[in-house]
Amino acid sequence: MSGFSLAIYGGHPRFYCNGFWFSMLDPWPETWPGDWYDNDDVYINYYNGGYYMYNQNYPGIGIAVNVSLN
Repeated sequence: MSGFSLAIYGGHPRFYCNGFWFSMLDPWPETWPGDWYDNDDVYINYYNGGYYMYNQNYPGIGIAVNVSLN
């Protein structure tokens, strides 16, 4: 999943993909480039009761996200 539009909603970055909104609850790491959302492949994984976004270019770093339909 790459090349999606990142917007700010309720003070949190979020994006829309495959019928779901993903709101980032944690800030993305400073080590990620400023255009990661246009170029990097990321994926969402359910772990330990929550959803996390991972960047394949920076393995092992999970960012907490909220998943919603609208």
